[in-house]
Amino acid sequence: MAKFPEGFLWGGATAANQIEGAYDVGGKGLTIADVLPGGKTRLAMLANNTVPLAVDKTKYKYPNHEGIDFYHRYPEDIALFAEMGFKVFRMSISWARIFPKGDETTPNQEGLEFYDRVFDTLAKHNIQPLVTLSHYELPLHLTIKYGGWKNRKLIDFFENYCKVVFERYKSKVKLWLTFNEINLGFMSPIMSLGFFADMSTPQGAQDVLQGLHHQFVASALAVRWCHKIIPQSKIGCMNILAPVYPFSCNPQDVLAAQQEEHLSNYYCADVQVRGEYPAFAKSLYKKLGAQPEIDSQDEQVLKEGKVDFLSFSYYKSYTEKADKKQEDMGEGDITNRVKNPYLQRSDWGWEIDPVGLRIVLNQVYDRYQVPLFIVENGLGAKDIVSADGQIQDDYRIDYLQAHLQSALDAINDGVELMGYTSWGCIDLVSAGTGEYGKRYGYIYVDKHDDGSGTLQRTKKKSFDWYKKVIQSNGETL
Repeated sequence: MAKFPEGFLWGGATAANQIEGAYDVGGKGLTIADVLPGGKTRLAMLANNTVPLAVDKTKYKYPNHEGIDFYHRYPEDIALFAEMGFKVFRMSISWARIFPKGDETTPNQEGLEFYDRVFDTLAKHNIQPLVTLSHYELPLHLTIKYGGWKNRKLIDFFENYCKVVFERYKSKVKLWLTFNEINLGFMSPIMSLGFFADMSTPQGAQDVLQGLHHQFVASALAVRWCHKIIPQSKIGCMNILAPVYPFSCNPQDVLAAQQEEHLSNYYCADVQVRGEYPAFAKSLYKKLGAQPEIDSQDEQVLKEGKVDFLSFSYYKSYTEKADKKQEDMGEGDITNRVKNPYLQRSDWGWEIDPVGLRIVLNQVYDRYQVPLFIVENGLGAKDIVSADGQIQDDYRIDYLQAHLQSALDAINDGVELMGYTSWGCIDLVSAGTGEYGKRYGYIYVDKHDDGSGTLQRTKKKSFDWYKKVIQSNGETL
């Protein structure tokens, strides 16, 4: 059996809006994430396009505003990551810390200096930063004034932001990602694209397709600038990936699964990896009754701005059928897919399918033949602190162990895999529900959904397990 390759990048993943806190400190402006209330109402708001575009603390709680206070506690947290043996730490820069409104020409020095300190601390511990440029952190001003990414002006604002951070951190960051889970734009435009849209209507579909096109161009420009300013860097795209299974061998179910897989897995990745829209886009546009407007120079920009690698999140597979009814559907998140009777579910209703990771790694590598990077994978669960202060999270170890075995199986199949950064290596605020109680980390953070807690960090059982995995380069799973 092949092993994980030498130099495999083991680590963990986070996002600024879910860990930093200090939402109004150091000159930072408001982002879309800052107006998302915590709790189960968040999912309903995202699904129904009813997110209030302002902070209202008389009606809602905002766990993101405090996060886990990484802004002040990053030295302690990074030391714990180093103790586990991290080779890489995936994090994001909050655009609104650098440009509080998003459209300024002069950056905020306090924001730049904060990330200097974080990167310097990572370097002290020999941990590479893997930095996402936009992780659901669009400056709120760009939504209110410009209507989010459906406005082409955002390309220029993003390009300016990218040039500033590339120049500032060119000696400190060699691994970059452009847009986090860019294909979520089809499911939650407000989080990903910064505007409300109903994809079931031609106008809503038009807005989403246009917003995605503008992000594709912005991503390609970021790739070009990254290669120019930091020649030794690598910059990738980031998608949600999931194999889409037909519910049965009925050819209509197989066709429905194929069409869904085209939309969810390949539409965005084709543009960013291949530098052009896929052939199936024509039939997709006809089905949606919408088509993006593409400027004459855009096609060349997309060709010149192809990414170096494809990174992705994997949490579960999808199942599709042609004639689905409400009783066929599962729950748990905004993807709302057909239930798969062969799979178990997490505490939050997410289906658990480690074999699906091997399947999608093979599918995507066969299609693109570029290096792949698993930058999110993890189990959100309700952790219990025992009387002696221990957190025995064997269920998390079992989950991660099974998924890493599937990743190794895919490597044996011939897939080129760069690394693995499990999601939420330290407990953080859930993106989907805004909860502390949905815990992913190897490190427990004493913070709770009622606002109580000391923010004390405690190692879970999985901490030592993952430390041994990294030490053995995956030989000890």
